[in-house]
Amino acid sequence: MKILSVAIPCYNSEAYMRKCIESLLPGGEDVEILVIDDGSKDNTADIADEYAREYPGIVRAIHQENGGHGEAVNTGIKNATGLYFKVVDSDDWVDVHAFSEILANLKELVGGPDTVDMLISNFIYDKVGVRHKKVMRYRSSFPQKQIFTWDEVHKLRKGQYILMHSVIYRTNLLRECGLVLPKHTFYVDNLFIFQPLPWVKKMYYMDVNFYHYFIGREDQSVNEEVMIRRLDQQIRVNKIMIDFMAGQKITNKKLKKYMLNYLDIIMTVSSIMALRSGTDENFEKKQELWQYLRQSDYPLYLKLRTGLLGRAMNLPGKSGRQVSVAAYKVTRKFFGFN
Repeated sequence: MKILSVAIPCYNSEAYMRKCIESLLPGGEDVEILVIDDGSKDNTADIADEYAREYPGIVRAIHQENGGHGEAVNTGIKNATGLYFKVVDSDDWVDVHAFSEILANLKELVGGPDTVDMLISNFIYDKVGVRHKKVMRYRSSFPQKQIFTWDEVHKLRKGQYILMHSVIYRTNLLRECGLVLPKHTFYVDNLFIFQPLPWVKKMYYMDVNFYHYFIGREDQSVNEEVMIRRLDQQIRVNKIMIDFMAGQKITNKKLKKYMLNYLDIIMTVSSIMALRSGTDENFEKKQELWQYLRQSDYPLYLKLRTGLLGRAMNLPGKSGRQVSVAAYKVTRKFFGFN
């Protein structure tokens, strides 16, 4: 039985996918690498097939019509046979030593009496041209070398969020919670992290620098100009998160606070991108987004709208817009651009 399934969504990834796959191969027979060719037009499909032939039983090549990053992740979840599930984007890679430690710990956890729903590790913002790479660590927030629950989580600082790069989920949990990401939509990694959280009861944190999150391509989805062009997709994801929170009765106070803070920062990201564009059309989209929140869940709207970020994003007049844009550093920190 496979311990871990790793899905690699690939779209026109021929230039960098080999580095990603090679970093995962040291996992050996404990790992299933699902290389998902999402209707690529370059040599991605051939490279996927090449690795599947060379490493049968470890690498599987899956080809599908283009459905976007979310649909590739959906395909990974459907096809995964491992007890745990990880997404590694095709331009990212993992540290081999940290990978070995994580697999060893997963084996121990699988053999123990408790089922761990989510394993968390550190990740590195591997930004081009930056000598000293920023590392997202959680050692001040999560207990180490033990299984813990939300009640034992310490405060997560602003800018310290659990992102897709940090997380390995129990595969069946993703199926049990009914996670299905929307097609042809960027920024669905926020949904991948956000929606399963109410099903997560037991966690385990490893203070190892596992995931290298590459930042530097001009066409990358978190490039500011790209984000502004794709504002409608960012807002779509934001609204799905609002709908999800509006329908949830989360009893654990720490989990609820974390999810509210996460939604708060995503509302800020959407608002800032609309304001940074400088167009009246996108400003109206920002206003409509906040109205959508108000109509969906008025108490939630009041909580976020009257908070520090909510007030900063909704200052009146053109001068107010300028002040709001000054809060851009918040979103830069969230995405690791500083």
